[in-house]
Amino acid sequence: MSTYKPPERTAKHERVLDAASRLLARNETADFSMRDLAEEAGVSFATPFNYFGSKIAIMHALSNRLIDTMTERFLSTEDMETASARVLTAFDIAVSVLLEEPAVTKPVIGSLGSPTTEPGGVADRSRALWANALGDFAGIRQEMTALAAARLPTYLAHGFRGSISFWVAGEIPDSDLRVRASCIAAALLLSFVEADQQDPLLQILRADRSQALPDRPPL
Repeated sequence: MSTYKPPERTAKHERVLDAASRLLARNETADFSMRDLAEEAGVSFATPFNYFGSKIAIMHALSNRLIDTMTERFLSTEDMETASARVLTAFDIAVSVLLEEPAVTKPVIGSLGSPTTEPGGVADRSRALWANALGDFAGIRQEMTALAAARLPTYLAHGFRGSISFWVAGEIPDSDLRVRASCIAAALLLSFVEADQQDPLLQILRADRSQALPDRPPL
């Protein structure tokens, strides 16, 4: 059973974050000032600083809110029999959330690559999402369960972040993001699952037409 609890957010927190989302949607970049943000939110100039401290912290908060939405939607789905089915479903939900407002999500994700001394907890929240998706590790090889519990949520977080970073950079079009993300999940799961769970994952990888398969395995 999941222990996930939605974060407590005050109305003013949400007001500032909603205003930031509107500015991003209009500009499609993170190039707005804190004064613009305060005016859009209808609050004093000091309020965004008092609640978040900095603009990069606001972008982290928006990213965390995206992950919370992904988690809440995943937890509202019907339970699935295997960890791999759960993870693939979570990846699909996560991509759907990002594609709902790409003009907002792309600058939010892009901003996470900016140097900062204020880590926003995005990596931890992402790992928690994939840990929830793995559930009770049904279908994971018994000898790999401990390793999967310790490492696989981090690998999935890194893999998902990598695919969406290429999407933000324009190297993966919107139409291909779901496939790219599914292939990342399948490749990471493949070495952990029971033999009878491998075929669906291999089918996902074989269906990927972005790279031609070699005529024979490399020597």
